[in-house]
Amino acid sequence: MHWADFTAERLRNERGEHQVACSGITPSGEFHIGHLREILSAEMIHRACLDAGLDSRYIFIVDSMDPLRRVYSFLSPEYERYIGCPLAFIPAPDSDGNPDPEAGSYADHFLSPFLEALGQIGVFPEVIMNHETYTNGEFADKIHSAIEQADAIREIIESISGRELDENWFPYKPLGSDGSMDGVTVTGYEHPFVHWTDRHGESGSADIRKADGKLPWRIDWAARWGIHGVTCEPAGKDHGAAGGSFDTGLPICRLLGSEPPSKMVYEWIQVKGAGPMSSSSGNTIGPVEALSLVPPEIVRYLIAGSKMNRHIDFDTGSALFQMADEYERLVANPPDSEAEDLSKRQKVAAVTNRGAMKLSQVERGADPADSLGGVSFRHLSMLAQIKSSDEDVWASMRASGHLTGEPNESLSQRLTRMRNWIGSIHFPEDARIHIHKTISAEARAELSDEQRVFLDHLKNWLIELQYWHEPDIDATIREVARQYKIGGRGAYIALYWVLLGRNHGPKASALLFEIGRESVIELLDS
Repeated sequence: MHWADFTAERLRNERGEHQVACSGITPSGEFHIGHLREILSAEMIHRACLDAGLDSRYIFIVDSMDPLRRVYSFLSPEYERYIGCPLAFIPAPDSDGNPDPEAGSYADHFLSPFLEALGQIGVFPEVIMNHETYTNGEFADKIHSAIEQADAIREIIESISGRELDENWFPYKPLGSDGSMDGVTVTGYEHPFVHWTDRHGESGSADIRKADGKLPWRIDWAARWGIHGVTCEPAGKDHGAAGGSFDTGLPICRLLGSEPPSKMVYEWIQVKGAGPMSSSSGNTIGPVEALSLVPPEIVRYLIAGSKMNRHIDFDTGSALFQMADEYERLVANPPDSEAEDLSKRQKVAAVTNRGAMKLSQVERGADPADSLGGVSFRHLSMLAQIKSSDEDVWASMRASGHLTGEPNESLSQRLTRMRNWIGSIHFPEDARIHIHKTISAEARAELSDEQRVFLDHLKNWLIELQYWHEPDIDATIREVARQYKIGGRGAYIALYWVLLGRNHGPKASALLFEIGRESVIELLDS
């Protein structure tokens, strides 16, 4: 059983027929694709719940009440005055990183393109802005309860996390006279007001029924589980580690009168060869950039095809070919979990793989075959490099039998992303195709006498070939190699040297078909 389906069944047994899957994000700057693990994990569990007949919601909580913690590299020094202020209440940066009061809020500025990117991979959550939950007074009861039980919460945090809280710690952080939470000291509480003094010597009162302040993170997280009835929220291993905010959140949530979700921890996505993604370290690939390069079903398969407790290496280089190959093999030959000759382990694998394939579709319930558009990722890579216009690609695909009529939206988007990938720094150099017009001196030096004989006879056979179709070209290459006892590997290496100036390349028969008979003969004749 796929991990999402297994989780859905567990949730039914633990919490009944009504489920709320949740994920969230702090809109403090550009997002990286590592954030998608939590989001897609929650969304896939939500889909699995729906498939199991459960009443399920998927909510996405934006931590818009979180403060600006520092002046990031993309911000001007003018943002220094906003440190400690909620992201929803400070202006968005302009193109130079300066605060722009006319550009909306900082939180919305970074959130909007991210939500658009989520839509491209079929994620359409119910978005909840946390500052609005505070503004609407939905946190008020939880805040009052937390203040009334401050000593018990302090004991929970200190005993579980192993760290000692400051003597002035208070389970609520009011905004001071400058709108910042930094340098504010609580001086008293008279429901519903928290009294304070700030670093400027000003005094005031925060109304817990409004967005005049917020709960500290460990309490905020626990409180929102109860406010929104969350039954499932995957957490990264930083929050899910022993003594982390998930461990403290469980008893705090119960203390505040609600039942928390069961603990569920996922491993991080890592940039291949560079370690975990991190916005602060700059070791990132943004989801907007990634989705301009990678087909959305491949991004979903990256998550759906991996167990939650295993880290994922994300690679927009050569490994993308391997991932696409794996997905395409799965779609082309879906495993039959009912086959009688399968062992128990093979049946489990078949069910798991079918689940991954189902959850990889952008649209829930869509036919996986539609995502391929009738052509493999590798073949499209070759066409996009050889053919300068999209219409030439479609014409070639019609001639080869890969396309009938006009391309569908999925195929058109695949070609667009392929061209973006080829034009980016991420495309692997050894996959770039430059067709030679004549046989280079380097290629001639690499060819053996047997390979020269093979190429000379192949040219004659190709001249006489009745139909210039890929299967016929492939059969001809094999037959000439057999007759002249060169062996398949030697034959293909000879062709690659002549065509590309190296000893490897895409499928040779497909390459010859696309180049065309006349150009191939001219090249072999040179």
